[in-house]
Amino acid sequence: MPYLSPVLNVMVAAARKAGRPLIRDFGEIENLQISFKGPADFVSTADERTERILIEELSKARPGYGIFAEETGKHEGTDRTHRFIIDPIDGTTNFLHGVPIFAMSIALEREGQLVSAVVFNPVADEMYVAEKGHGAYLNDKRLRVAVRKNLNETLIATGLPFMGKGDQAFHDRCLAEVRAIIARTTGVRRCGSASLDLAGVAAGRFDAFWERRLNPWDIAAGVLLVREAGGVVSDLDGLPDPLKTGDVLAANEALHPVLLRLLQQAQSPAS
Repeated sequence: MPYLSPVLNVMVAAARKAGRPLIRDFGEIENLQISFKGPADFVSTADERTERILIEELSKARPGYGIFAEETGKHEGTDRTHRFIIDPIDGTTNFLHGVPIFAMSIALEREGQLVSAVVFNPVADEMYVAEKGHGAYLNDKRLRVAVRKNLNETLIATGLPFMGKGDQAFHDRCLAEVRAIIARTTGVRRCGSASLDLAGVAAGRFDAFWERRLNPWDIAAGVLLVREAGGVVSDLDGLPDPLKTGDVLAANEALHPVLLRLLQQAQSPAS
């Protein structure tokens, strides 16, 4: 059984409460009110309501904690040592197209360190949780990253920029990285939800995940899941805090340096 601290219990309960109406919404996609937030970047009434429920539930249980949420930004708390980082629907575009690959992502920072994490896919009823020093779990199953060491046996996940995210040079860099990884592995998957991709690395479903220019709410919970499952997470310069740069690489201890080198070489003008 997973270790659930009082605050992690609160996070799980909040995710389950927000998940119930989200499942109903997913069954009635055509009836949702949808507005444009930017090119190919949507916000829906479901997104906004999910975030509101999460904030209400977390604030009720931990009223002094700060909150950093995708839709409503930063909420300063009286307790400056704790902060929840929330993505109400990571994979909004999937959700709005009826693709059941999306999740709520909730992380808790204590004095700047990730200590608790929840990634919840309500449609699949998959609840990933992690507590610093106590491991990572999917429902009641303890998670460990995959042990494969040879790239030619690996399945890697990534994210690719969409319309309006970055210029042509950035798109070209991302495609160069994909070409470099495809040439050395059994396959690359682009699923559309960074939190679930990281959870997939923690569960051993993917051998690694990398992506550039993500936001803290996209990856905070997933980073802790991978680390508590025995994996290594860095930015794409090899530094240990991807939340600062938005660039992330997660893999097991053997694959991480190999993939980091490949990705760095792929972006070199001489490559």
